[in-house]
Amino acid sequence: MQRFYDFLRRHPTGVDSLWAVLLFGISTLEIASEQSISGISPLVDRLLAMVSVTALCVVLALRRRFTAPMYWLAVGAGAYQLALGVRPDSADLAMLVILYTVAASAEVPRWLSRVAFGSGLLAAPLAAARWGFNKADSANDIAMMVMVMVPFALAWVLGDSIRTRRAYFAQLEERNRRLEKEREAQAKVAVAAERARIARELHDVVAHNVSVMVVQADGAAYVMDAAPDQAKQALETISGTGRQALAEMRRLLGVLRTGEPQESEDYVPQPDVEQIEVLVEQVRTAGLTVDFDVEGTPRPLPSGVELTAYRIVQEALTNTRKHGGPDAKARVRLVYFDDGLGLLVEDDGRGAAHEMYRDGGADGAGHGLIGMRERIGMVGGTLDAGPRPGGGFRISALLPLKGKGN
Repeated sequence: MQRFYDFLRRHPTGVDSLWAVLLFGISTLEIASEQSISGISPLVDRLLAMVSVTALCVVLALRRRFTAPMYWLAVGAGAYQLALGVRPDSADLAMLVILYTVAASAEVPRWLSRVAFGSGLLAAPLAAARWGFNKADSANDIAMMVMVMVPFALAWVLGDSIRTRRAYFAQLEERNRRLEKEREAQAKVAVAAERARIARELHDVVAHNVSVMVVQADGAAYVMDAAPDQAKQALETISGTGRQALAEMRRLLGVLRTGEPQESEDYVPQPDVEQIEVLVEQVRTAGLTVDFDVEGTPRPLPSGVELTAYRIVQEALTNTRKHGGPDAKARVRLVYFDDGLGLLVEDDGRGAAHEMYRDGGADGAGHGLIGMRERIGMVGGTLDAGPRPGGGFRISALLPLKGKGN
């Protein structure tokens, strides 16, 4: 049964045509049984009536495909009946149907719907005027005329309410489609932001730890024969740094796979400001001389600010090892303000080429500074990076306590 209903919905014109054929048959039987009213001949009367019946059945069959033209055809059929005195019959039911269709169709302009409503209300008075009132019982004729007007009014009201309801549901569907697109866009933005965040984390972890391992490996190779104890210490540093890098990599991969950090024995908590001193000590062990100062009263900060501060210092010291030269020295300074945290990382090495800190470099070079700016932007801070007047490189940042990422 459901398939049958679906078939009818898919072929509305076929259903209307079936009703039109049925109405044509009923109207033909009515006309065949009527007596002559024109005084010419019954055949002429029947032929005149069949013209209007045929037109109205066509209106019923094609009302949904050609709504506006079929309305005007129905108006023409009504005018034809009034002009030639063809009395209404069963085929005139098509006028009610086309009135409903015009009111319900969203493709028909509103003005035409109102015109159809007016013409529907005029149909009964015009018919009464054409075929005359019964003077002996005019009150009854007026009552009958009003009763005939009611179906036309109801047909239009029903169609107009259907049109309003369809428009409302169409707006809901459009709103749902728009919200779905917005959700998809927001999801894509969130995915891109998460990828950028993870890329920054991976860069910081890999760049820092691998650079430490490379420096220690070079040192171990250099003193392997002359100072085995120093070589052993360097290898232990390489091992510890590698384990730390693996632990952070596993944490990031756990976020990628499940969206949540993985709880395991290798889990590494998010770095914070307190671990900057440990980071500095690790860099010192790798062979870079670093002075570390803290001004102000240390206190807990928002997690986004703490992670950003740690990563900036980590990246800055990594860049010093990469570009500062073998005799470079660095200085790290943290300043606790009432409304933020200040960072200053500078060195006296060779510094970096202009394109490294302005243009981002090529083949991945300079992406650490790009990541710094992105991190600073996420917490609403400011960053100044560039060469020092006396040589070397300088990175200065101010992280507010109340920013975008907090």
